Amino acid sequence: MISTPITATTPATATNFYVPGARDLLPLDVAQKRWVERGLQAVLHRWGYHRIITSTLERLETLIAGGAVDRETVIQIPSAEGGTLGLRPELTASIARAAVARMGDMYPQRLYYNANVFRKADLEHHGRQQEYYQAGIELLGVGGLLADAEAILLMIDCLKSLAVPNCQIILGEASLSRALLAQFPIEFQTQIRRCLAHLDRVTLEQLPLKPSQQQLALTLIDLRGNPHRVLVQLAQLELDVQSQATIAHLQTLVELLTTSNQTPLPLILDLSLIQTFDYYTGIVFEAVSITEDRTYILGKGGRYDRLLGLYHPQGQNFPGIGFALNIEDLQQVLLTNPSMPHETPTSDWLVVANTPAATAAALAYGDKLRSTSELVRVEMYLNDGFPVKIRQTAIEHGISQIAWVGVDDVSVEQLS
Repeated sequence: MISTPITATTPATATNFYVPGARDLLPLDVAQKRWVERGLQAVLHRWGYHRIITSTLERLETLIAGGAVDRETVIQIPSAEGGTLGLRPELTASIARAAVARMGDMYPQRLYYNANVFRKADLEHHGRQQEYYQAGIELLGVGGLLADAEAILLMIDCLKSLAVPNCQIILGEASLSRALLAQFPIEFQTQIRRCLAHLDRVTLEQLPLKPSQQQLALTLIDLRGNPHRVLVQLAQLELDVQSQATIAHLQTLVELLTTSNQTPLPLILDLSLIQTFDYYTGIVFEAVSITEDRTYILGKGGRYDRLLGLYHPQGQNFPGIGFALNIEDLQQVLLTNPSMPHETPTSDWLVVANTPAATAAALAYGDKLRSTSELVRVEMYLNDGFPVKIRQTAIEHGISQIAWVGVDDVSVEQLS
């Protein structure tokens, strides 16, 4: 039987078997996904990173440690041994747990992953996708300028290798943004933080702040754009010694990135790039691709220097930085890339037994074709049929060669 493309059908009872928010990847989806993953893996190997695979299930307290993940976004499963388990919504917590528990204190550790993650949809978005695919890295046990630069340059190299179009890197500093937020009354800080994270100027303007505080809030939401211009604006603010040191680090990093031959992508400095949780402690960054229809957030990352200590038996802390790339969004923006698969691969050979007595010989000939050093796709013809029908079927499926196998002989036919 020739392998035929699966056509989507929707029988009346199909919804009885479908999990809301689930997604099936058909052969072409898989081919494109694997193409993206292979491209990323080649880059990660060149930078000296090694793959780690962690458990899909974690204890809930592992996943929500450090405030990185909202408990309500975790798909939770009761444990037979007591407590609650969760499907991982991201990989950093799992890798941090594995590193401190299983890998000792030999640092730096350069680790990468390629895995699915799960995020529970809220009640307002019932049926929204809940399973996603990510690839990313964690650089554990080392801090400082060079580690920050390596993580960002590695993300850029990944995007460059895939020829991602219309891409730019947005750079922020979580600790600096946090210090700037501390200048507001505590009762408004959470709301201001949320406004900055979502660039919500309208809500920000409506907050009952003093005129000087209102001006500062609007200044913060506008601290984005050309890195050198934003750094000049930062220098005009009244900041403490620690914040000034952070700005100096940020300025040195920007200079290193903008003068590096490995940084061909536009770099935007954005002090409103602050997450709504306390996961990151330093540099944060995003990769975005802007198309005519929408802006894709292809990946996010940042420095977290207090996470590993949460899992260490003695509470010992180690610095860390990493990023995650969204495979499905990368797949979407790369659909116009001619190198990406746009159809599932066709088979190279169709092997046909001329008579029932030649079946064993046909199977053996198929094995012989597959045993070559190169990848050869070989299908056995499993139905009955006249040669004309078999040839037509092979042509329709893009198969270029037929092996007609008899008990004692083989005839090879090339199809145009």
